Amino acid sequence: MLELLTPSEMGEADRLTIAAGTPGAVLMDRAGLAVADAVATRHPLGHRIVVVCGPGNNGGDGFVAARVLAGRGYPVRLMLVGEADRLKGDAADAAARWRQRLPIEPLDKAAVAAADVVVDALFGAGLARPLDGEAAEAVAAINAGRGEVVAVDLPSGINGETGAVMGVAVKADVTVTFFRRKPGHFLLPGREYAGRVRVADIGIQPDVLTTIGARCFLNAPGLWREHWHPPAVSGHKYVRGHAVVVSGPVATTGAARLAAGAALRIGAGLVTVASPPDALIVNASHLTAVMVRSVDGAEGLAGLLADHRLNAVVIGPGLGTGPETVARVATVLDGPRAVVLDADALTSHRDDPAGLFARIAGRSHPVVMTPHDGEFARLFPDIAAAGLPKTDRARQAAARSGAVVVLKGADTVIAAPDGRTAINDNAPPWLATAGSGDVLSGIIGGLVAEGMPGFEAAAMGVWAHGAAGERAGIGLIAEDLAPALRDVLRALAADAS
Repeated sequence: MLELLTPSEMGEADRLTIAAGTPGAVLMDRAGLAVADAVATRHPLGHRIVVVCGPGNNGGDGFVAARVLAGRGYPVRLMLVGEADRLKGDAADAAARWRQRLPIEPLDKAAVAAADVVVDALFGAGLARPLDGEAAEAVAAINAGRGEVVAVDLPSGINGETGAVMGVAVKADVTVTFFRRKPGHFLLPGREYAGRVRVADIGIQPDVLTTIGARCFLNAPGLWREHWHPPAVSGHKYVRGHAVVVSGPVATTGAARLAAGAALRIGAGLVTVASPPDALIVNASHLTAVMVRSVDGAEGLAGLLADHRLNAVVIGPGLGTGPETVARVATVLDGPRAVVLDADALTSHRDDPAGLFARIAGRSHPVVMTPHDGEFARLFPDIAAAGLPKTDRARQAAARSGAVVVLKGADTVIAAPDGRTAINDNAPPWLATAGSGDVLSGIIGGLVAEGMPGFEAAAMGVWAHGAAGERAGIGLIAEDLAPALRDVLRALAADAS
């Protein structure tokens, strides 16, 4: 269940299911039952429940949940934001069944605040405008209450595609969504509002995904696991690739060493740091298993890379910006090898991003770019300024550049030129520390050296980076990440056996 469906794609899943013979009212009943079950499993009889409904199908789910909970003996009050006589279709039918037993009430802020549980059934993933008026008042009342908040589909006010807050939004403890999760559950700030997300089966068959053609996924091992293989008993280091990390000048060599150590730890058979002559002794005195070669400028780098056994290059961390870096990037891209472009390798092309993209175009070996938001804006200023969802920004950048784009952040998005995207959700906040990005570029470099395709290597690299951060724990520094990868790889290898 890694597919993440946009609101329009989820609407299509509903439409296809209804067209195949399942009435919409049945889907609504199943959705409402799932919400009621989520409440009942967490709260015993006697807990006071308030269900706050909106005027659409999300509200209809709320009517069903309220009816089921009341039927089980819970004290339930249902409040409608809007006018009952304007309800339509399945939602109107669900409201009518509720009114056969209990009244529909207007919003009562004091009752919402006093409830043990509030079910937010105002608006779901399809919300297209900022909340205001009585709807905004309802959100404020829900957030001010003391009880647990269970959101239906998405917290009201969160955009299902972008995760953005539409004016105001409910802060949920639990969100019950249906069939598949939505990008807004994982893109910030939506992830902070959704709480724990539960997916309910309401009878939509997985084969509708083929028709929909979903392109967005949650980044998890199931997305890339088949492309990563632990070392075989009959293998040796030379079959696992040889990665090169290009070092900057003497004062900024640490970034390259962090990347190189991570590339070796993730599984590259050999790793070499290509060092400027004046930084050679500094790099050599800090490295053991990682090799060091003296390389003078772009010409020296070309000489080193004439050996085609060196099949992956990480370039950018601590390298410095300017024409010399542009020349080195051109050298690296001019040959049969995978390339990871990070940091200064990206910023150095801020005045001619099209020139960089032209060098990437048509390459048979993968190129992965790992920009943070600032570096992204330097290469793709128009895309950055367009106000697009993060997934669309990364997707458009990948299509334009021909590279896999890792748009970093707490909700890192990985995008391939063919339109596939993945959203990462396992990065702990303590990964925001100096050198962490250098480690990430090295992890990805090691994986492409091993032979993983670019998108899968980038996705696995981002996930493994987050998992290592979790294992290293609070207070980590970048040097802690590569050793923590051992536990991450051990768990992945155990799953493969």
